[in-house]
Formats: sequence, C-alpha cells, structure tokens
Amino acid sequence: MPAFDGSTQDSIGNLDLPPAPAPLERPRPAPELSIVVPTFNERENIPRLVDTLKAALPDIAWELIVVDDNSPDGTAETAKQIAAGDSRIRCIRRIGRRGLSGACIEGILASSAQFAAVMDADLQHDETQLPKMLSLLQSGEAELVIGSRYIEGGSAESFNRHRAGASALATEVAKRVLSVQVADPMSGFFMIRRDRFEQLAPELSTQGFKILLDVIATARGELRTVEVPFTFGSRLHGESKLDSMVALDFLGLVLAKFTNDVISLRFLLFAMVGGTGLLVHLGTLFVALRVLEFPFPEAQAAGALVAMTTNFILNNFLTYRDQRLKGFAILRGLLAFYLVCSVGLLANVGVAFSVYDQEPIWWLAGAAGALMGVVWNYAMSGLFVWRKR
Repeated sequence: MPAFDGSTQDSIGNLDLPPAPAPLERPRPAPELSIVVPTFNERENIPRLVDTLKAALPDIAWELIVVDDNSPDGTAETAKQIAAGDSRIRCIRRIGRRGLSGACIEGILASSAQFAAVMDADLQHDETQLPKMLSLLQSGEAELVIGSRYIEGGSAESFNRHRAGASALATEVAKRVLSVQVADPMSGFFMIRRDRFEQLAPELSTQGFKILLDVIATARGELRTVEVPFTFGSRLHGESKLDSMVALDFLGLVLAKFTNDVISLRFLLFAMVGGTGLLVHLGTLFVALRVLEFPFPEAQAAGALVAMTTNFILNNFLTYRDQRLKGFAILRGLLAFYLVCSVGLLANVGVAFSVYDQEPIWWLAGAAGALMGVVWNYAMSGLFVWRKR
C-alpha cells in the first residue's frame, strides 16, 4: 500500500464546491390583522397604500387582501406584482361580480387573522388609527370598532355640499328606521372580530355599498361597538365606487333590514323598479291614446312593451348589477325578460280573477294579482335572465 502523502487532501481542498445555500428567510408570524380593501380602478393607489400600512403598523403582523372587481386599469396586476415581493399582500380578482359589500364579505371570509379591518384604497381613511382600533378589539372592550367622522375629533370637511347632505340624510334615516345607535353607521372604515363577522355573514347582503350598516342592523345591538374619530381625506387617484343609483340601493337595504330580511334587498329593488315601470306604462299609454291616437289595444301593448324594456334596463344596471349583462347577452336577456313578464301577466290576471270571485273587492284582487306577477317575474328572471354564470 503506498504511503499517504497528503496529496488526496490537497486535491479535495482545491475542488470548486458550489457555494453554501443562502439562509432561508425567517417565516413571517401569522397575521394579527387582516386589512380588506375593495377596489375598482385603483391601480395608482395600491403602492402608496402599502407604504402607508408599513409605516402605520411597524409592530403589528398584518396582511392586506385586495379584492378587485376586474378593474380594466390593471389594479389586480399591480397588487399581484407587489405581492410577489411581499408575502403580506394578497389579491382576489372577481369576475362577473360587482359591489363593494360583496367584495368586503369575500375578503373578510378569506382572511386568516383574528381581526379584520375594512378600508378604501383611495387613501381617504386614516390608517394611523388602525393600531388603536386593533387594541380595542384585542382588549375585549369592543367587538366592532368604527372610524367615525361624526364624533368629537372626527371630520368630513372634504365632502362637497351635495355629498355631505346625502351622507347626513342617510345617517338620520338609518338611525330612525333601524334604531341604529352609532354616530356614523355609513362609515366605510371599521374593524371587527372575524369570528363575529362569520356568524353574521350568512344574513348579509352582497349588494350595495353600506356593508357596515348591514353588519350593525343584522347584529341587532349584540355587537359591543366603539367609535374612534378620524378625518376623512381627499381622494388622490382612481374613481369613486358610488354611482347615481346608490340612493335607491341604500333605501332597499334599509327596507330589507326593517323587515328583518323577510324580503331580500334584491327583491325590494326589483319591486321598486317594477313600480317605476307602472308609471312608464301609464305615461306611454297616455301618449299613445291622446297624442298618437292609437286604438286602446295597440296603446296598451305599446305601454307594456316600453315598460318591460325600461324595467329590464333598470334591473340590469341596479338590481342585478353584480351579474350585469353585456354585449350580445343584453339582447338575449331582453327577449327572455319579455317572455318571463308575459307569463307573469297571465299569472297576475289569473290570481286577480280568482281573488275577485271569492271576495269582490277590486283593489284587493288587483293587489293580489300584482304581487303574484312581481313574485313570478322576480323568480323567473333570476333563473332565466340574470342566472349566475
């Protein structure tokens, strides 16, 4: 056996070994707070929002859940790019669904922290209040903490006169009709225990914009609630998620909660649209008879056709805004709506005659027929016109 002269050790020492792997990044602690932000065309706001949250929550483990309603400006892509470098950021991109309330519900139910906050991406809410809100929940002093513009120390001076008036009116209506005891039930900035929210979630409406009012009304006074003041800021980028139908949407929510959800918000909106259709029908009938001098059967048919068309348009843009038909689907939906309403008219007349035969009170028979018609139209429209895709 040859003598060992150390050459083997030298040759091993001269090998080009691969570098040692970099130490693994320490896993982030489980989040204490999930921040849910519903978005639509907020691409420019997302990076700044993330920066403000980092500055406001240096000692709190948090996650940001962006729930985007398929924004055409690429909001979801921007959020995902940031998420690629920061595991605290997540994005839920919703296709074929619209509405701030529904986005908030999905985001909170997808969160992993014990506490969830809802705030806008438009930088109008004060993120520096988040630690205080969280401490109130963690201490057990509250189960729901509301960022309030209408208690001492709060402000909504950035509102223009029209929006300030609308907000004040809606707040007063909510307080009086639903016996809401908080100063700012219309706030879009709040934090809640996730387990309490999950208990309420099955009764919440996915439509509309006032998720906080829905939560408060659904809880029926059983949530320990604290309000903290904040100053409502000015929007820097993006577009408001409110539209011209918000007032009707809000009214529908109030009526639904007033009836303890016996009647759904969507049905109430459908019925209210039907009420406007009656006015359209009578107006068209008058013009056709008195101005165009149509015979009554043709005038009545014209009134019915115009009323059904306007009802379809309003329902498409309001009642079923989260399932809105677009493109060629509008024509298909309109034809299906004509068919549904035509059958509904037969049901209306049939029920009215049946009631009148038993109790010859014209207004009772008419009301019974109208109710049957709207229930039929609502049920069949959900199945054949605005069916979920």
